[in-house]
Amino acid sequence: MANITQAYNRIFTLDELSEKKTAIHRINPVIKLVVTLIYLLLIVSYGKYDISKLIPLFLYPVIIMTIGDISLRPILAGLAVAAPLVIGIGIFNPLLDRTIVYNVQGMGISAGILSFASLLIRCSLTVTAALLLLATTGMNRIAAALHRLHVPQIFIIQLLLTYRYISVLMGEVSRVYNAYSLRAPNQRGISRNIWGSLIGLLLLRTYDRAVRLYQAMKLRGFENHYYGVNLDRLNKTDIVFLLGWTAFFLIARFINIPVLLGLLVL
Repeated sequence: MANITQAYNRIFTLDELSEKKTAIHRINPVIKLVVTLIYLLLIVSYGKYDISKLIPLFLYPVIIMTIGDISLRPILAGLAVAAPLVIGIGIFNPLLDRTIVYNVQGMGISAGILSFASLLIRCSLTVTAALLLLATTGMNRIAAALHRLHVPQIFIIQLLLTYRYISVLMGEVSRVYNAYSLRAPNQRGISRNIWGSLIGLLLLRTYDRAVRLYQAMKLRGFENHYYGVNLDRLNKTDIVFLLGWTAFFLIARFINIPVLLGLLVL
């Protein structure tokens, strides 16, 4: 029960952090969204062996977390959710691609190890960037930024409802687990024999609750239109933020900064 409550609280911790008043939080949400999208697209464009070229991109999340006063703990919690999937996808790369690319003090480093490491780094960077966008902007302002960028309203509404219905799902999970614990007080966890029936019951209860919420929204005038929040106009700081980070991302993409620095030092 405590683990479910903690998971529920972690979901909305980042949204609460978005209410801070730091310099990063004051940047226009549209600019932060565009910068994050550029960042993600460039990371995805790197080759599967480009590890050294990815290292300078860690500068972006480090600076955003420092100036935005964002704790590392919620970011690590989000990474812990995504990491198992990425590890499961790339764990066999070292076995499938054994071509030796580098030799470090007699120890060979295969192409599979490089691709696996590159996959982990790109996962860390992309997930961290998305979490920082949420932590410095908030879901409501992200939706408003999408609306300003003329994203179809159906996608914005779907995003908001999915995000908000997480609380509905977690609430039903908490009640189902609590009821099960009261009926089996001496049992640790939930028996595998009833996992299927409990999941089915959970889906039915969540769907019924969601229908009641939707009916309540319709009674209050909801007509499948997004109205959103008002956003401030762009200022010089926003433009500098956009141009500065975009220039840095492009330089890091086409110039191997660690290799260049190594040559300059030598």
